[in-house]
Amino acid sequence: MPITVGQDTAKTRRTLSVGDQSVAYYSIPAATEAGLGDFSKLPAALKVVLENMLRFEDGKTVSTDDIRAFAEWATLGGNNPREIAYRPARVLMQDFTGVPAVVDLAAMRDGIVALGGDPEKINPLNPVDLVIDHSVMIDEFGNPRAFQMNVDREYERNMERYTFLKWGQNAFNNFRVVPPGTGICHQVNLEYLAQTVWTDTDQAGEDVAYPDTLVGTDSHTTMVNGAAVLGWGVGGIEAEAAMLGQPISMLIPEVVGFKLTGEMVEGTTGTDLVLKVVEMLRAKGVVGKFVEFYGPGLDNLPLAQRATIANMAPEYGATCGFFPIDDETLRYLRVTGRDEDRIALVEAYAKENGFWRTPDYDPVYTDTLELDMGTIVPAISGPKRPQDYIALDSAGTAFGQFIKGLREGKDASETAEVRWEGEGGAPEPRDIPGNEGLHKYGWVHGEDGPYQLHDGSIVIASITSCTNTSNPYVMIGAGLVAKKAHELGLTRKPWVKTSLAPGSQVVSEYLEAAGLQEHLDAIGFNLVGYGCTTCIGNSGPLDAPISKAINDYDLVATSVLSGNRNFEGRISPDVRANYLASPPLVVAYALVGDMNVDITREPIGQDKDGNDVYLKDIWPSQAEISELVDKTVTREAFQSKYADVFKGDEKWRAVETTDAQTYDWPPASTYVQNPPYFQGMTMDTKKIENIDGARILAVLGDMITTDHISPAGSFKETTPAGKYLVEHQVPLREFNSYGSRRGNHEVMMRGTFANIRIKNEMLDGVEGGYTKGPDGDQTSIYDASMEWQDKGVPLVIFGGEQYGAGSSRDWAAKGTALLGVKAVIAESFERIHRSNLVGMGVIPFEFTGGDTRKTLGLTGEETVAIHGLDAITPLAEVPCTITFADGSEKTITLKCRIDTAVEIEYIENGGVLHYVLRNLARAA
Repeated sequence: MPITVGQDTAKTRRTLSVGDQSVAYYSIPAATEAGLGDFSKLPAALKVVLENMLRFEDGKTVSTDDIRAFAEWATLGGNNPREIAYRPARVLMQDFTGVPAVVDLAAMRDGIVALGGDPEKINPLNPVDLVIDHSVMIDEFGNPRAFQMNVDREYERNMERYTFLKWGQNAFNNFRVVPPGTGICHQVNLEYLAQTVWTDTDQAGEDVAYPDTLVGTDSHTTMVNGAAVLGWGVGGIEAEAAMLGQPISMLIPEVVGFKLTGEMVEGTTGTDLVLKVVEMLRAKGVVGKFVEFYGPGLDNLPLAQRATIANMAPEYGATCGFFPIDDETLRYLRVTGRDEDRIALVEAYAKENGFWRTPDYDPVYTDTLELDMGTIVPAISGPKRPQDYIALDSAGTAFGQFIKGLREGKDASETAEVRWEGEGGAPEPRDIPGNEGLHKYGWVHGEDGPYQLHDGSIVIASITSCTNTSNPYVMIGAGLVAKKAHELGLTRKPWVKTSLAPGSQVVSEYLEAAGLQEHLDAIGFNLVGYGCTTCIGNSGPLDAPISKAINDYDLVATSVLSGNRNFEGRISPDVRANYLASPPLVVAYALVGDMNVDITREPIGQDKDGNDVYLKDIWPSQAEISELVDKTVTREAFQSKYADVFKGDEKWRAVETTDAQTYDWPPASTYVQNPPYFQGMTMDTKKIENIDGARILAVLGDMITTDHISPAGSFKETTPAGKYLVEHQVPLREFNSYGSRRGNHEVMMRGTFANIRIKNEMLDGVEGGYTKGPDGDQTSIYDASMEWQDKGVPLVIFGGEQYGAGSSRDWAAKGTALLGVKAVIAESFERIHRSNLVGMGVIPFEFTGGDTRKTLGLTGEETVAIHGLDAITPLAEVPCTITFADGSEKTITLKCRIDTAVEIEYIENGGVLHYVLRNLARAA
């Protein structure tokens, strides 16, 4: 389908000839010549957005004033928050967020038919790629059968979802599916889908070149910014609107410049660098802002390491972390198999249109900070947040302090009780210096005899996630650590569940070619699948005796993973402390099996002769790593593995589906159900109503993540979601995960605010998805919501700082809306979740004047009224009256976080999809 360009763009349209290619493009220098402003000092990231304005200028959705605003941005020192209409070139999805998005599109087809419209109107106008990567679980590990057995189990669990996705691939135009077992969406995007500069024909049939841009239904879509492709995560709701031709309404962002100097020193990795970057930018405060990396240090930073930094933009809070086009961009495109004509076009276009990073590149930024990469040291982050940076030589001490905080004040005999169920006397417990009497420990009877588990025992060590498995330097490094350890006779501790889940098949190709996979296998890091696995909570069950010991003895078990997130309750229900680390360190920690050990000073094990082995004995040099990377990471490997990327294996090709325009919803399905959003919908909209007599569903603390609001992992039969499945004759073994059931609103609304670690401050220290019901007794949040809704009572949520941090999952907003919540009041919001709430018709509000949930002394017994909504304007302040249980009242001022005029229309329509659906129906 041709791209549509604006109607008033002739003054900036030029022709570029590269070899045999001749393409039109929209010239930023030409915009200056046309008197629209001086754009020479704009950051490259913002020039991408400016080009979008030039290409879509039509005098209506994009005007010359919008274009001039970018020149004013530079003269105002990097600040001019004008509302603009931005159109990304394409959309990227994964299956956890993609299934509900396709469900919504299918439901919209039903909805437009009911409104008298044409179902063909519901079709992606922009290319959409969905990569199935979130479904594989690590049921089997540590043996050669693990990969095939996990794949087989994946299909058994998810056939309903895969049938539905294959229907979507047939039913919708511009929609492709990358089958299971291929890789992680962000790595597939970086290594294959992304082009840095895109080309397509316009409505006049002419070829046009323009920057590759996208939005994705996963927050780590930002990874591709490492290759100078501007992209960020949005909720599925916003992505669906973008697919259907709706521009993304946004403010011209602030851009923070992050200057990198120097180069990495021996013994450090790209992971160590990104963990320091995350710490620095979280402290700086970059929520809702672009971050652009610049400076001479980029000359020493391979693109794979840039992608690692870009990947973790959600962890440092930014909309994206962008790297401009330079020689390294071209080198990466070449080695990953991109067409030579495309590479030549990227270079010529970037230089012609002002996107190329020159040695004197120094644009205007809103603010800057700087890091000398020569100061980076080995590090990990944890136990609960990515920004909790810990230098590696302090890791054991830091974990001890964490345990002390948990156990302090308890009776030593209570916390250090030993229960021994074997014959004879119990083995002596391992002494943990500095915390005598504070650690708990217990025993497991393994195949090789009893062993002790205690606070800090590492029960999961996983090389996982696109964040690091996309970087051959750390993956080859991990393989070399495994090789050296294996040759010395070391192996993983028996209580550690080890796994290797690369982000693409290319990783396996070069690990095999380097002769390293056999050593990874030997110490338990067998291939378990190509997907996100542990990073998104699909770590699979621990061995039953280990799980039992952790829960019987109330142990603080730990995980170490090469992922990007370690939020509470995310990795495994049995693990309470999670640490992010480079793949080589994941291997090292699997050998040690204990977070209390200082692996920079203490032995990590003994060799075949009983001699102590230290980390330095198995750590590879940068020269060793670089030699193997240069030898085994080849253009041919990428071209071979991506040759049939959409074809899939025999299992995928055997999935059968229909060719119907609308979906025949299977009534008995517990995976895919027709959602209620558009049922009974009419063409009428209504003004936003004031909120009166609302009750509080939950009072939540700081850094409530979308994992807290809408968990993705496993759940028990005693939860509301579990009870629903049991009632529908689904056995516990077939529960799968919340993430896999996002196509069923009945499961997902029951799972909203159901994270096992969430704490509702209306209750006293209780963990899990509980609240007070209308009778004042403790009950599940879902059950309380249903009771309040039956009574016709609106609900509100109160929160703290950084409410909605983390993943882009739209179900955190969808579930909130379906629970009857009309408003969320917090100290601050993360960007994506705020947008998702608006997109579902839930109004976000922020406290002003120093008020917080704590200063108000909220207990959950209050009623809430918010007025001024019937005449609301963007970012307006409105009165909120809180009536306390004793009848007293307090009126505070809230800032309404409906940020733009079009968002007011979204709320009036009941959500962005209702807005789009009505517009499409009118145009039918």
